[in-house]
Amino acid sequence: MMQEKKVVSIEDRIPKLKQIRKKKANRRLVVYLSILFILIAVVVYLQSPLSNVSQVQVAGDRFVDVEEIKELSEITTTTNIWQVDSEEIETMVSEHAQVMDVNVKRDLPSTIVIEIDEAERIGYIQSDGQFQPILENGKKLETSTDLPNGDAPVLKEFNASYLEEMSKQLKDVPESIARLISEVHYTPTEDNPYLITLYMNDGYEVQASIRTFSEKIPAYPSIASQIEEGERGIIHIDVGAYFESFSDSTDEAEEDSVEVEEDFDPGSVVE
Repeated sequence: MMQEKKVVSIEDRIPKLKQIRKKKANRRLVVYLSILFILIAVVVYLQSPLSNVSQVQVAGDRFVDVEEIKELSEITTTTNIWQVDSEEIETMVSEHAQVMDVNVKRDLPSTIVIEIDEAERIGYIQSDGQFQPILENGKKLETSTDLPNGDAPVLKEFNASYLEEMSKQLKDVPESIARLISEVHYTPTEDNPYLITLYMNDGYEVQASIRTFSEKIPAYPSIASQIEEGERGIIHIDVGAYFESFSDSTDEAEEDSVEVEEDFDPGSVVE
């Protein structure tokens, strides 16, 4: 026997349809009001001190004065964090002599972080009893100290052009080798205007050429290890590689050659 279908009259369905439409309209109203309140809150936030920068952090500094970086950025506690132009700040901070690269970013809710890549101090020059740092780009800082702290060698007798070239060479020297150098003197000859003399912390002298210095100096530990203990003299790496010992018994120096293996890799002696 077939089951009869229940027929719902249109009069019964109209109230339900009205209820459904009313619920949808209420939901839409809540969504629109929420969006309106959010927009109002954003506008109030942007116009209030809540959106101002509360602090500026500098990262990557070693020798650079943090306050100098902050002053160059021109960011204050009245600066709106959303109005900070990162590229403009990076350009201004890059004008600092010791800064090689800059990256500015927001650390919400109210902090600006300035990350700097500081130029390395590759040496010091002595002037009037004071030592002024020389940077990897060849620039001389106006700040001075009574004594270098041992982080870089002292450079002597260099003029401006050769000092810049020497700075670039020292930049490429491994730190483990740079720590062995006490002083670098510019000692040109008529035949070689690029000749330099290094005084090492272990007592040896090294003669080299500015142009090939960073390429050849990594071989120094290997050459020095082949010299007899107690022997003192000059290690030549400007042309070839050999050791010239000092002689106390005669007026002339006795030359001993220390050959470097042809397949020697300078990088293998660097820690």
